[in-house]
Amino acid sequence: MATGYVYHPIYLEHNLPHHPENARRLERILTLLEEAGMLGRLEAVGPRPATEEELERVHTPAYIERVQRMAERGGGHLDADTYVNDRSYEAAQMAAGGLLAAVEALLAGRIDNGFALIRPPGHHALSDRGMGFCLFNNVAVAACHALTFPQIAWVLIADFDVHHGNGTQAIFDADPHVFYFSTHEYPFYPGTGHWREVGQGEGKGTVLDVPLPAGVGDAGYARVFEELLWPLARRFRPDLILVSAGFDAHWQDPLAMMRLSLAGYARLARELVGMAEELCDGRILFTLEGGYHLDVLAHGVLNTFYALLGEDTISDPLGPAPPGEPDVEPLLDRLKALHSLRASHW
Repeated sequence: MATGYVYHPIYLEHNLPHHPENARRLERILTLLEEAGMLGRLEAVGPRPATEEELERVHTPAYIERVQRMAERGGGHLDADTYVNDRSYEAAQMAAGGLLAAVEALLAGRIDNGFALIRPPGHHALSDRGMGFCLFNNVAVAACHALTFPQIAWVLIADFDVHHGNGTQAIFDADPHVFYFSTHEYPFYPGTGHWREVGQGEGKGTVLDVPLPAGVGDAGYARVFEELLWPLARRFRPDLILVSAGFDAHWQDPLAMMRLSLAGYARLARELVGMAEELCDGRILFTLEGGYHLDVLAHGVLNTFYALLGEDTISDPLGPAPPGEPDVEPLLDRLKALHSLRASHW
């Protein structure tokens, strides 16, 4: 099995040292992957810049130009949380293009699966504005690109970042060819992702939002995947799975209040890889979103590569969360009723 990874030094040049989303995140990941001997086991996939035409499948020309002009002027802020420096436009082009290159390598058979180690992240970016540390919506651009290939008619986007991917959902809300699934702390930034949201128009039924209360950990997430995602993925039958991988639902993350452990995250990765193997010939690509405890982030990515390689190894130097999780049963029951799931589906 050939597992690919995407990386380019330009990703480190989008940087604001005292901001939570800074270059040290990716530097720590690469250091650990090297120390663990993982990089030598992977197939490097060279990124390319996304073209304006590819970005415009998702973003308005006016917004793309705004990011470009801001970078040319030396930088600034798209909002209070989202910065641009003089290299950010190039980095964001290459981040989106890195995931596009991974899609192309996967569909050409050069890799079987992979992880795009890219930044800036993307899942909050709307069609006409960036927010939440995100400039271009990398996973949305990749999904649109994949759907131009004849072998891909249905794409499942699974988003386990602690924040709801409001940008991704908004872009595909009415698109029946893309199923969007999100687990997220709620109510929490950006305030979207209510359990009643299921998509609109022709896309009705292709959104599964699981807004979890603070404190949910390994047991609650495992139930969500087993009782909701698996049956709905089997119903949708994707040709490709794209994963917005945020590691900020860990119990040590400084920006959130959830209780996943690294072992719990590893289980989610293995579930998704198994889902791809059952439903779409193993075609799955992960892309980096959030995660702001550097060791959690690095070990989370390492464990995801173990899952992609079909191995059971788990690196978890931080151990389990403190005991005690809120009950997710009432939320699961509401979602099962909303999505017409019965016991026979699992």
